[in-house]
Amino acid sequence: MISVLRNRTYRRLFTAQVIALTGTGLATVALGLLAYDIAGARAGSVLGTALAIKMAAYVAIAPAIDAVADRLPRRTLMAGADLIRAAVALTLPFVDQIWQVYVLIFALQAASAAFTPTFQAVIPDVLPEERDYTRALSLSRLAYDLESLFSPALAAALLAFMSYNWLFLGTMGGFVASAVLVVSAVLPKPARSSARTKDGVRPKAATAGARLFFATPSLRALLSLNLAVAAAGAVVTVNTVVYVRDHLGRTTGDVALALGAYGAGSMLVALLLPRVLARVEDRTVMLRGALLLTVVFGALGAVTAAGSGGWRWPALLAVWAAFGAACSTVLTPTGRLIRRVAPPESRTSAFAAQFSLSHACWLLTYPLAGWLGATAGLQAAVVALGAIASGAAVLAVRLWPSGDGGERPHVHSGLTPDHPHLTGAAQVSGGWRHRHRPVADRLHAHCPAGTSGPLG
Repeated sequence: MISVLRNRTYRRLFTAQVIALTGTGLATVALGLLAYDIAGARAGSVLGTALAIKMAAYVAIAPAIDAVADRLPRRTLMAGADLIRAAVALTLPFVDQIWQVYVLIFALQAASAAFTPTFQAVIPDVLPEERDYTRALSLSRLAYDLESLFSPALAAALLAFMSYNWLFLGTMGGFVASAVLVVSAVLPKPARSSARTKDGVRPKAATAGARLFFATPSLRALLSLNLAVAAAGAVVTVNTVVYVRDHLGRTTGDVALALGAYGAGSMLVALLLPRVLARVEDRTVMLRGALLLTVVFGALGAVTAAGSGGWRWPALLAVWAAFGAACSTVLTPTGRLIRRVAPPESRTSAFAAQFSLSHACWLLTYPLAGWLGATAGLQAAVVALGAIASGAAVLAVRLWPSGDGGERPHVHSGLTPDHPHLTGAAQVSGGWRHRHRPVADRLHAHCPAGTSGPLG
């Protein structure tokens, strides 16, 4: 898997991602302590509101940024977003009002909404080979999981010697380092559409990526898969502390252990998936992961219903690990699917739409998990979110046609109309338009008119 790090450009971008993630993890710990200093017992509500602002920024800003992304070099856009995030992190230690926290969190997440989809759209251009790109996706998944384990431990170690305000300086340093690495990377030129205005700029609506999602069967299925993952992830993120401390009566240290079990399940799948995806279609892998969430929710319901028993703690760890594994099974191949379906010139729009629409799902499930858990009890939250995950998984199966590993429409200009490769094609300006259904890592070949080859 690490063989892709031999690519100098990808190595720098991946290092930038890891450093920025570590800085973000430090900021998460420091923000919780800052909220407690400002709001005291109301710190939970402050953090909950900040989380909602984060998701709202992701949903609203990513499409707006995509509408103007073609007017800026991708390296400039990513480095600028990093510098904005660094400036916000530097400002956070000096706030003393709750509203100031909200404003700065919105600015921070708006910059992230500009950086992340652009970063995701760059990687397929840096690593054009399907196998290398799959390995890069797994590495990215591992980076996220390791950050969730490493950053809290690093923060705890640092807090033994300094106040939490210094953690924000670590966050700032991470974003500055990320910007330097991005600027130092030589990025390939993105594919451009032939459509231009008289000023040479391709007009693009903020809804371009969303329209692509709703027009493509496999991407419509991906929307449902995002909802299933968000339902499971919300239970883990929002209610882990409630399960561990209140339902099972265990220590605060066990909260970290439970979250670690989720991360371990996710990492295990991320390590195994590159080999699996070389033989199995994305559709099969992702749908099975989503359907597995339904089974795991059933197991969580049994743990939640049990009022006593020492078996509940190891069972909860197993359930959390299974949630992590199932979510990673769905999420890791997502970039492969988008890369196959979206034309190269539309990749940034497609990744921006995925970023925005997936976080819209989280914006729904986060408050639902918290509100139901607090007012109606954990069992009600499990039933409701389990029903959402199950319904979304079944809908994804129905929306994603069997045998469709991700269709990519394209135009041929060098083949005669009667060429067998153009069966089912439609004549358009400049050639013949049709689509292929690539399977796993296998590619198709084109043969010039009048010749023969492996595909005839």
